[in-house]
Amino acid sequence: MFVQRTKVLQISLLAIFSAFLVELIFGLISNSLALITDSIHALLDSVVTIVLLLAARMAIKPPDAEHTYGHGKIESLGGLIGGIAIFLIACFFIYESIHRLQSPPPNILPGLFAIIAGIYTIGIDIFRLILLRRSIKKIGGATLKADFYHAFMDLGSTLVAIIGIALASYGLYYGDFVAALVLGGLLAVLSIKLIYKTALDLTDIISPELVRKVKKISIATEGVIDAGPILMRRSGDTIFADVTISLRGDSSFDKAHKISSDVEKNIKNKISNASVTIHFEPNWKNVPLDAKILDLVKNVDGVKGVHNVSTHKTRGKTFSNLHVMVDREINLLSAHKISERVERKIQENVPEIEHATIHLEPFVKIPENFNLEDKVTEEKIKIILEKYPEIKKIGRIISLNFENILKIDIDCSFEKELSIEKVHDLTSEIEHIIRAEIKNSVITIHPEPN
Repeated sequence: MFVQRTKVLQISLLAIFSAFLVELIFGLISNSLALITDSIHALLDSVVTIVLLLAARMAIKPPDAEHTYGHGKIESLGGLIGGIAIFLIACFFIYESIHRLQSPPPNILPGLFAIIAGIYTIGIDIFRLILLRRSIKKIGGATLKADFYHAFMDLGSTLVAIIGIALASYGLYYGDFVAALVLGGLLAVLSIKLIYKTALDLTDIISPELVRKVKKISIATEGVIDAGPILMRRSGDTIFADVTISLRGDSSFDKAHKISSDVEKNIKNKISNASVTIHFEPNWKNVPLDAKILDLVKNVDGVKGVHNVSTHKTRGKTFSNLHVMVDREINLLSAHKISERVERKIQENVPEIEHATIHLEPFVKIPENFNLEDKVTEEKIKIILEKYPEIKKIGRIISLNFENILKIDIDCSFEKELSIEKVHDLTSEIEHIIRAEIKNSVITIHPEPN
């Protein structure tokens, strides 16, 4: 794509520069101020095309330590310089036109040479418009669009110049100067617009409508609660957007990352030239207190795990209960200090909690890989299970040994009419007996209805 754009711009440059030479030479020969004015316009158009060529080449340079957003601003800087140059030259031609209108008629009036040069330039402009339009449809690119607009502007100015030359050729010699005056005014207006636009680009101005569009896309993405500050800027063809979104405070990191990726994808689908950075932050509004407490406590120093978090209200006050796992090797004093840190964390961040009851439990890390099945241990467990008449069927007993830890998974069938509370009490009792019999064991009993 880049090579094709460069070739098109090179052809456009050669064409418009040839028009500049023809108009300048024929304008000097025929003494046509309008034609000379239009030749300068063609020269400036050549300069703009060169800037676009350089911008196209610079645009593919990756960001570096000094240009973290890339090099797209070079195009805006070139446009600003070109706009100032056009304005100064336009002012000169306005002055010259007014001066000649107040002077005696010239001895040499514009004639056939001037008209031929104008027709040649019109042909060049039409050729550029067709070339650029076809290229834009085929390969796209902001640089080609910019050059297309310049070619269109050049065609209009040349037509105005020819009208003035034609009037001068029929004896209305002031028509040439009036045409130059009109062209000078047109160039001055266009140059001011160009200066204004490029100056705003250099100040990182962005359309508020575009910002609202990005915010609307972000909020519409599933999982996003709200969108915070949205910072946007344009550099060349690329629009950079830093978007802050709010997600449920109890969202996992994986889920938050997925939602962020969806937001980025949705923005790029609507704004193809966007480079998007997403920041996400937790939003605890309408999130259950249990989830908020769980998220807070799991990050407290010394806490190995949290489960069975619950909250309840009594007489207008809110209380919390939670089970906190700590290293099984530490003593009670150290474990109690962790419990105090947990309680302090809850009070600081969830002030509506009147009191938190913390149940401390030993934490045993389960290895990912076990390397030995212990058949002797399985037989011991089976003997213990057979003492309970409530167990109607003993299923699989898997005993896996890793260093000094024994992981035991047990499947048992109980009478289906037993309450879940009774089943829980039985399994807890069985686990306690097995742990007393088999040291360093981690037990999981899976109850099933018979």
